[in-house]
Amino acid sequence: MVHIEDSMTILKELISLKDDKLQKPLLGGSSGSTKKRVGIEEVLKRKTVVLLISDLDHIAEEELFLALTRTYNEAKTKSDLQYEIVWIPVVDRSTDEEASRKKFEKLQAKMSWYTVADPWLLDPAFIRYMKEEWHFSKKLILVALDPQGKVVCNNALHMFMVWGNVAYPFTVAKEESLWKEETWKLELLVDGNYPAISDWISQGKHICLYGGADHEWVRNFTAAAKDIAKTAGITLEMVYVGKSKANERVKKIASTITAEKLSHCLPYPTYISCFWTRLESMWYSRTQHGKTAENDRILQEVSAMLSFDGSEQGWAVISNGSTEMVRANGDTILKIFREIKSLEKDIKQNGFMRVLNENVEKSRQLHHCNKLLLWWTSTGIPEKLLCADCTRPMEKYFMYRCCTD
Repeated sequence: MVHIEDSMTILKELISLKDDKLQKPLLGGSSGSTKKRVGIEEVLKRKTVVLLISDLDHIAEEELFLALTRTYNEAKTKSDLQYEIVWIPVVDRSTDEEASRKKFEKLQAKMSWYTVADPWLLDPAFIRYMKEEWHFSKKLILVALDPQGKVVCNNALHMFMVWGNVAYPFTVAKEESLWKEETWKLELLVDGNYPAISDWISQGKHICLYGGADHEWVRNFTAAAKDIAKTAGITLEMVYVGKSKANERVKKIASTITAEKLSHCLPYPTYISCFWTRLESMWYSRTQHGKTAENDRILQEVSAMLSFDGSEQGWAVISNGSTEMVRANGDTILKIFREIKSLEKDIKQNGFMRVLNENVEKSRQLHHCNKLLLWWTSTGIPEKLLCADCTRPMEKYFMYRCCTD
């Protein structure tokens, strides 16, 4: 068992490599093929340390790598963000070492943070400790240690994904305080994934986020949305955000949208994947803080978004300003757009958002089948989840899926 005493003790004890005569177990720090060996005290003393623990496969998930790289590189430009990331890859010693080493070297060359120089020399006791104490399996986790060596968060990944460097120093208390300041609004939903949205909000424009992987529905919806915007006399900006699994269907739709100028579109595939990964991080973070869809507006709305993603049809969220938002599935919103086009007088008298919301509420289906598909395994999944539409308990399934489209 590893005993934690202070930051240098734990890091030296945990990251020390067997047979490392140089006592410089890390490779640092900028991306590129030429990296030098460095000692722990040399680069980590008096800093918050974030241990990035993964196998050689899940660190390669593009949306996670992009988000972490963006956050870390931003931190290097700000003197008040005193933390370092150290990648600790857990290698499968039963596989071909030569092939694994090539993969390791290729991955670490892309990283601007520090990495363990030779993961094959990690003490097996440390690997057991990570699995037993920090519940590491295969999926990437971020373990945050304060400058005194205390573990302040067993997995800060969701904090990184939701807030980036705003979550520094990545403690559980910091996460709680950030959630206390949040309300359900468009900025929380999109963050910095599409900077133009902040300008549209300040300009008083109506904004529509929409998604799904039904090509025909996308064409019909964007045409109907443009028609209703003319009828209502509003400026409507639309952004396609796809699906969490940015597959070939999503790629084709994104290409069509861009080529035919049907609307705006999050860049495929990384930013689309980042949008959904961040939403899932919100879901995990809220549930781990004891929230439920029954008593928490943010979790209710995030659950609804993830349910949209789990369905086979399209969906849309329409907003005016930061907090006035209406959501509906694809069939409902398309039907309403076509119906309320005849309500021009009512729209001008009561406003587009009010008329839209009233009609969505009238059309809300009593019979529905919502699926919440969670792509990451987690020990924090609650035993009971409530439906975002009717708040009844949802049935729990395990799903194995292979989708080659």
